[in-house]
Amino acid sequence: MSSLEGSVAVVTGAGRGLGRAIAEELASGGARVVVNYSRSKEPAEELVEKLAERGHEAIAMQADVSDKEQASRLIGDVLERFGRLDILVNNAGINIDKTMKKLEMEEWDKVVQVDLNSCYYTVKAALPHFMEQSSGKIINISSFVGQMGNFGQANYAAAKAGIIGFTKTAALELARYNVTVNAICPGFVQTDMLAGVPENVVNERILPRIPLGRVGTPQEIGKAVRYLVVDGDYITGQTLNINGGIYM
Repeated sequence: MSSLEGSVAVVTGAGRGLGRAIAEELASGGARVVVNYSRSKEPAEELVEKLAERGHEAIAMQADVSDKEQASRLIGDVLERFGRLDILVNNAGINIDKTMKKLEMEEWDKVVQVDLNSCYYTVKAALPHFMEQSSGKIINISSFVGQMGNFGQANYAAAKAGIIGFTKTAALELARYNVTVNAICPGFVQTDMLAGVPENVVNERILPRIPLGRVGTPQEIGKAVRYLVVDGDYITGQTLNINGGIYM
């Protein structure tokens, strides 16, 4: 895919944070973007209005992609409206950070359901279309935590590690249909998730661990997604690390 013009992209969890930046980046290249949200209706609709003011085509669609029926409905609604789907970015995710001693089983299940199972649900729903179309780009947002682990994030780390394994297997199975599947592993990025961390913890415990000495921006992740979509025709089954060097 040498150009985003005319393509249709679905970005899950796009009302805020990384998903918002990814949606903006794809739209700026000419893609028609579906801004998926679960509960962030106002931010999602505000983003759609913002993109429309810039001359970009976008629509907000509500669906909790951690529910298989809603995930399937989302993909079905996209195909009904646009008649095609070219790019699927699985970005929806949450975190409930506790040590395993304090982590409840329901909290484990919730994070795995939202962060990992949603990827399978959306890909499963889009699979027949991608196979028939004989093209497509799937990008799953994982995390460096899924590669190296992190204290108090057993559920999040397991889900994000699972995304990497899922990505590799999906890439193997879909290559024959000219569909590429890749994962992006961001490091610490300026999002609501990081905003909840006390400033002294960021300055004293997080920044010293990052060789580049700063956290990333959502826009840097958005540009990476665009790169894989536009210039990544010969890239599949890979994990792109954008983390400032915290994991090498």
